[in-house]
Amino acid sequence: MIEIIGLSKKIGQQSVLEDITLSAEKGSLFAILGPSGSGKTSLLRLIAGFDRPSQGEIRLSGRTVSSPTLLVPPARRQVSMIFQSLALWPHLTVEGNIEFVMDGRYRDNRQRGRKERDRLLSMMHLEPYRTRYPSELSGGESQRLAIARALASDPEYLLMDEPFSNLDDLLKEELLQMTLSLKGENGLTIVYVTHNIDEALFLADRIAVLRAGRIIKMWEGEAIKKLSKEEVLQKGFRGEPQRTFKAFAELGTSDLPTMERKRRG
Repeated sequence: MIEIIGLSKKIGQQSVLEDITLSAEKGSLFAILGPSGSGKTSLLRLIAGFDRPSQGEIRLSGRTVSSPTLLVPPARRQVSMIFQSLALWPHLTVEGNIEFVMDGRYRDNRQRGRKERDRLLSMMHLEPYRTRYPSELSGGESQRLAIARALASDPEYLLMDEPFSNLDDLLKEELLQMTLSLKGENGLTIVYVTHNIDEALFLADRIAVLRAGRIIKMWEGEAIKKLSKEEVLQKGFRGEPQRTFKAFAELGTSDLPTMERKRRG
């Protein structure tokens, strides 16, 4: 479980996040929805342990890992993060990217490590590309490798920073279905950052709208199934300057009717 209590972050005199309180249950997917500059990535970096909060605290599985006086290193948080840029290692092959992350886990049992590597390659449909380098992969293959590499450390928490924002709708639907299948696997908890309302509605057990560093609105459970994109915009972004509101309305949706039908049954 992720618990964030009264979290604030300042850079100099600028407030990036202010009084954020939220929680994500074990095995759930929490979507953080908001336009550029709202503080979404800053929140992920705090959860991952890359930055220290100015106020408040973060607890993972009941253990405090971040506060103004405490910062548990990322490697000791059981957290993996998929960056928007993916940040794949260009000098390593597909299987090399996975093996490098797994090395510490299977140092005493290489055979078991190879089996786990092959399982991830199979799960992400990357077996035919195992000896290729990231520069030789398509966009979708690169995304799948980023997910496989993130899972290679066997994390309890997976943080995803707009990972599919540059993909076409058909490929995006495939990868969103894959993400949905990961939710709850071995208790995996996912925090998914996006500006796309369709993605949030499709994936999330809980949605928080973040604007100018503050949580404006939250929905969860059955309420999400009844939500429309228009309602998210009206209730989550009421009072937004008209130009910003219009831009977000245009950028934050996509035409994914098949995906919506699968989600809502």
